[in-house]
Amino acid sequence: MANLLLQGKYVCPVCGLEQDKPVSIHIRQQHGEQAFVQAVLDAKRAGMSDAQIGEQFGITLKQLERIITMAVGVNVSTLSHPKRIKSWEPIDFRLESTTVWSFKQRGSWATHDGRYRGNWSPYIPRNLILRYTGPGDLVLDPFVGGGTTAVEAKLLGRRCIARDINPVCVEMTLENLCFSLPRSLFAESPIYEPEVSVGDARCLEGIADNSVDLICAHPPYAGIIPYTSSIEGDLSQLSVPEFLREMRQVASECYRVLKPGSKCAVLIGDTRQRKHVVPIGFKTIEVFLEAGFRLKELVIKRQHNCKTTGFWYKRSVEHNFLLLAHEYLPIFEKPATDVPCGEFCLPSFGIETLYSAKVEASTLETTTVWIFPQEKLKQQVDANLYQRYAGEGHNLVLIHLTEQNTRQDTQDCHASIQASAQQALSMLQQGEFVIVETRDVRFGGQVVPLAKVVVDALQPVSRLWLKEIIVVVPSNLPVWSTTEKLHIIHRYLLVYEVTA
Repeated sequence: MANLLLQGKYVCPVCGLEQDKPVSIHIRQQHGEQAFVQAVLDAKRAGMSDAQIGEQFGITLKQLERIITMAVGVNVSTLSHPKRIKSWEPIDFRLESTTVWSFKQRGSWATHDGRYRGNWSPYIPRNLILRYTGPGDLVLDPFVGGGTTAVEAKLLGRRCIARDINPVCVEMTLENLCFSLPRSLFAESPIYEPEVSVGDARCLEGIADNSVDLICAHPPYAGIIPYTSSIEGDLSQLSVPEFLREMRQVASECYRVLKPGSKCAVLIGDTRQRKHVVPIGFKTIEVFLEAGFRLKELVIKRQHNCKTTGFWYKRSVEHNFLLLAHEYLPIFEKPATDVPCGEFCLPSFGIETLYSAKVEASTLETTTVWIFPQEKLKQQVDANLYQRYAGEGHNLVLIHLTEQNTRQDTQDCHASIQASAQQALSMLQQGEFVIVETRDVRFGGQVVPLAKVVVDALQPVSRLWLKEIIVVVPSNLPVWSTTEKLHIIHRYLLVYEVTA
């Protein structure tokens, strides 16, 4: 499609006439809303980028997503059909061995593509399937979307049940599964065609109790990205409280169908309201723990589509917020035996008041993932914290939490964290910040998510408003060989703003 703005004149794609007014106004006034929607869809099919469409038709990305979703029944980034297969597996693939997973290239082997908005990288289900299942095992994806998990299950010789509440997603998944594996490459692997159907993750009808070997779930993150326009039961149409209520049913059903000792992985992210983070990730983890699961791993999935220069860099600095650049991949286990879990390791505390930066930050970070060389990590973290959250005449209190090898129940642990926070508040005024530094730890055969414990403990504390959840990762760690447990390499900085 030709550029709609030529020499100061807007060219209408419907009638071809030049106009002085923006094309969106002209089309709507002269040709109607239906013609406007069709013109937007034609531009999308012609390969015009989302940014170009937004500029020339005067619509936001959310409005464009709504138009596409209403037209085709699913939120996709492109209206083209599946690509031609060029390769059957990723090059130089190796299992992840740490708790930070970062895939700069999404992955494009077999029929994988990124047209289904918000779908996860195929590297994620490939890692999960290879680590936690064997050939012929049964993998369930109750939010199959564009079919990423189902395609990986077929490639890796696993049986698969793939469901989605959106019939268009089921059609897209079946389309992406329409390939035959070359026996010359897969001669020693069994090939199973996934069972794909419309279904509700809150009620996994037809799936027997204790029958699934692995669950790979990538639910919507409440109402951050809408995936359908009007399908009843679509969780992407819900507020955060409503979403968490419905996810309790999802967690209960996942627990029912999963075999004891098997794993359930859920990719989930946070959102932001009024320049403060809303910890959907930690709240969803709590939902699955309440259903009876145990947390075996907590992976940080780094995102690479955040814009850290230009417009967004300026906005991040001026308005003092970080672009969300991480998601959580908790890997739960259904206990093989009924083992009570009410105690975990006791944090110890250290409080430090940071008045001035020890060094200037070489780079002012603008996303929620901070990566520095190990030898400079503390200096650069302190410098970034000072430049963002302190300054002349303002205090910044750091609380360091570390684990001890002693037991304490949840109530006592929360009380200890709250007492430490109250001590920090006594030093601060409105508009200043408390930073809590902590990390996940292993205790009693499972992972204790101490950052989540802190967020839960401080939620009822008045005058503290959670602003950021920052993930800190050393950049120059050794490469570990694959082990049964992932190496925990990340830490958290929980940034709280002091209110009136």
